Order: sequence, then C-alpha cells, then structure tokens
Amino acid sequence: MLRVGLTGGIASGKTTVSKLLIKSGIPVIDSDIIARDVVKPGAEALPEIVAALGPGVLAPDGSLDRERVGKIVFGDEASRWALESILHPLIKAEQDRWLDVREADGGSPVAVVDAALMVESGGWRRFDLVVVVECGEEEQLARILSRGGLDEGAARARITSQMPLAEKVKYADLVVDNSGNLDKLAQEVEVLAAWLLEKAREKEKNSD
Repeated sequence: MLRVGLTGGIASGKTTVSKLLIKSGIPVIDSDIIARDVVKPGAEALPEIVAALGPGVLAPDGSLDRERVGKIVFGDEASRWALESILHPLIKAEQDRWLDVREADGGSPVAVVDAALMVESGGWRRFDLVVVVECGEEEQLARILSRGGLDEGAARARITSQMPLAEKVKYADLVVDNSGNLDKLAQEVEVLAAWLLEKAREKEKNSD
C-alpha cells in the first residue's frame, strides 16, 4: 500500500483536498481529529499538557480549552514546543496504527494522512510520497479572517508559527495549487488521485 502524507499551511485548503480525495475513493485520516482524541478527559496527554501549560488550559468541565491553549502557544514559542513534544509522538503512533489497519484490510492501494505539521515535526520521512497544498499567504490570511474568531494579528501569528509554504513545497513530491476556486481545486485533486493510484501500481509492481 502506498502511504501518502498530505500537508500545507493553515487555511491552505488541506481539509477540502482531503474531502475530495475521500469522495474519489481514497481513504484519508485527519490528524486534527486524532489531536482532539488524545487530549480528551482521561487520555494520557491531558495531564501532561496541564503540567506544561498550567491549569488555566482546562475548561470548567475538565476538558481542554483549545481556544485558551491556542492563545498561549501561538504567542510563546517555548510553550508551543512543549505542547508539540507531548502531542506529536501520540499523533504519529495513531497515524501509523490507522495506516497499518488500512493496509491489512486491503481495501485501497493508497491511504493518506492529513497533517499540518508533518514537515516541521519530521514526520514526512515515514511516507512514500508527500503532497503539499499551496496558496498565497494573503489568501491564507483572508480565509482565516473569513472564519471569524481571530483578528488580523492573531491570524498572522498562526501563519508565521508554521513553516512558510514556499519552504514546505521543497519537501513535496507533488504540489496542489489552491489559489483558484473550488472547481479548479477539484480538477487538481482529480489529477492527484489518478497520480497516486498510478504510483501505488508502480510500488506494487516493484515489490513483486
């Protein structure tokens, strides 16, 4: 099975690309969902995060206040590194478990892991191929602001906390351009899906 890493920057369009790939029949796991699961009350990461960032990150019901965490880590690099050092090993382990299950069930010759910080964490090395979703920084900013909840300063802090997309594309085996409209992106993903299936056939042929 071909194991593919899908990454990009905040508001670059990874989630939309993932949905389009799933629609084409290629399974995708969203690492944001994994990240939410590993910090639920009772999960092993939650007390470690509280120890690293302080009890103020807990909501009244004992769950993690993600908004509060965001305000802390996007304004303080040391706190962000502390959080990532807790979460990344757990997220990678769950990604690998999911990939192993997909490979064992044989349902698809390709499986994709969607993860924003794949390059920054070094996790990209575990994949056969890396796909990066790219758009301009001003497009990222406009998309974040259109969602509401963040002012321009906070939105730019989220963007600059990640590796610039221009740098991230250097790690890509294929780049998906999301600077256009949804119809154009759908066409790009159609090409991507066909390319991934062809690469999966090549891998299987070479392994025989």
